[in-house]
Amino acid sequence: MRRPTQNAPRFLRPEVLARIAGLELLARGVVEGFVAGLHRSPYRGFSVEFMEYRPYIPGDDPLRIDWKLFARSDRYYVKEFEDETNTRLHLAVDVSASMDYASGAVRKRDYAFMLAASLAYFVIRQRDAVGLTLFDERVVGGLAPRSTTSHLRALLRHLEQAGPGARSAFGKPLHELAERWRRRGFVVLVSDLLDAPETILDGLRHFRFNGHEVIVFHVLDPREVDFAFGDLVEFEDLETGERRLVQADAARTDYLARLHAYLDRLRHGCARLGVDYTLLTTDQPLDYALFNYLAARRRSLR
Repeated sequence: MRRPTQNAPRFLRPEVLARIAGLELLARGVVEGFVAGLHRSPYRGFSVEFMEYRPYIPGDDPLRIDWKLFARSDRYYVKEFEDETNTRLHLAVDVSASMDYASGAVRKRDYAFMLAASLAYFVIRQRDAVGLTLFDERVVGGLAPRSTTSHLRALLRHLEQAGPGARSAFGKPLHELAERWRRRGFVVLVSDLLDAPETILDGLRHFRFNGHEVIVFHVLDPREVDFAFGDLVEFEDLETGERRLVQADAARTDYLARLHAYLDRLRHGCARLGVDYTLLTTDQPLDYALFNYLAARRRSLR
């Protein structure tokens, strides 16, 4: 899979996006920027026809030219309208208390919601259906997949009105959702995955057994990845309230070794199941998530 090069144009940083009022405005900005970016060199190899555009050919109706896209790319593209694919995307978003952690301006929860909103906007723009489920130790609410603009707005309101969650526990909610979602489609899990890898992988296996394509976006705070804390630090477990003083310099080596073992277990387990796994930190632009979704979607159509 190709990743954008270092000198590629980037989207607004998550901390800037977090200051934008309204998930619909945010999602629209991210997705429209992403669509324009697909026509630039960092994304070579991804057919623009999937984005419902193709290069203008003499004889095409000029009314079908996307002039906004022309203004950004200096190239003529026409909108290509095809029958609905009837692809169903199920967004499963973790709202457990651990998702409220932030070492900077953006909580994991907010990043997950921005990511989910952008994916929902992107999918409905493709005339596919998208649904949403929020969960912590249980399923706490959601919307069945639909492909209308009014449904998108209802989904975004659902995210904006979501309350704080309880503890993380993946066994019950993932298996419940796998039993509920019988029709084949895409399942996108957005979470910090703070549970035993075996429990998470068992739930993902259930989705795969039912024929779903599964994508996991593992959302972590940068400090959770690099443990860049200084000297003596007091940590609080957001799910239990337990507090502990830790000498960060002394604990760093052991923490990172355990983290890497845990991440390796998740990556290798997902690979064996045929699940797309992407680790994202809350300082990364959201186009990484959109790009990986598009790559997985494209592979499924082969």
